[in-house]
Amino acid sequence: MTTSPTISFIGAGNMASAIIGGMLDSGIQAASIWASAPDDEHLETLRKRFGVSVTSDNRYCAQQGDVVILAVKPQIMADVCRDIAPLVQNTRPLVVSIAAGLGADTLDQWLGGGLPLIRVMPNTPSLVGKGAAGLYANAAVSDEQKATTETIFNSVGKAVWLESEDQLHAVTALSGSGPAYFFLMLEALEAAATEAGVAPGNARELAIQTMAGAAEMAARSDQDPAQLKRNVMSPGGTTERAIQCFEDGGLRPLVKDAFAAALKRSREMASELAGKNPG
Repeated sequence: MTTSPTISFIGAGNMASAIIGGMLDSGIQAASIWASAPDDEHLETLRKRFGVSVTSDNRYCAQQGDVVILAVKPQIMADVCRDIAPLVQNTRPLVVSIAAGLGADTLDQWLGGGLPLIRVMPNTPSLVGKGAAGLYANAAVSDEQKATTETIFNSVGKAVWLESEDQLHAVTALSGSGPAYFFLMLEALEAAATEAGVAPGNARELAIQTMAGAAEMAARSDQDPAQLKRNVMSPGGTTERAIQCFEDGGLRPLVKDAFAAALKRSREMASELAGKNPG
C-alpha cells in the first residue's frame, strides 16, 4: 500500500458521508477518495459537498481503491461482495466492513477468499465527529493497513482494537446501541424537570449540557466513574439521595440485563445474516 492510499467507499449513506467528512477534516485529500451509490443525484450532492470522485458502478469504484470500505446494508452485502469479488481478487485491496453482524470469514468467502479484512463497529455519534468504533483485523492485515484504518476512524471519534472478533458483539451492545441508552436518560431527566416546573426548553438545554459536561469530565479525568460520582456527592446531600434511589431501584442490574439483551440480539442477527450466504 502506498503512503497515501486511495480509499473507495462502496455505499455512500450517512455513515460513509460522516467518515468522508472526518477524513477531509483530518487532512486526507479529496483526490484520494472515491464513492459509489446507485443514486446519481445523491452522488452529485456528495461530489459537490466534498469534492470526491463518484460513480454508480461499484466494480469501477472498488477497482480504484487501495482500501475498499463496504458501507452498504447487511441485507445486500452478499450481492455487493459477489459483484466486486473478481476485481478485488485481482487488485488485493484492504477491505473494511462497517456492516454489523457479518463475520470476517463470511465476508472473505463472499469476496473470493484470502483478502486482508477489517471489521469495524462504528456508532451514530460519528455523524458529529464524536464516534466510538471497535476494530477487528484478520490475520492477513498488515501493521500499515491497521494504522491506515485507525487513522480513518479516529477522524470521526475514537477507534480501539479488539482482541477477538466475538468482542464486536459486546461493542455493538456498548457503543453501537449505547447512544440510545443515554438518550433515554436524557428524555427521563427532561420530563422530570418539566414536571417540576422548569420550562421544557430550559429542561432540555440543561439536561443536554449536564450530560455533555459529565462525559467531558470523564474523558479528561484519570479517576474512574465511581470516584467521579463520589466527587459530586456530599454526605446527606441531594446527589447522595438521588443515587441511593437509583441503587434501590435496581439500576445496575437493569443496565446489565439491557446490555445482555443487546448482546444476545447481536449474536442472533449475525447467525441470521450468515445464513444468507449465496454459496
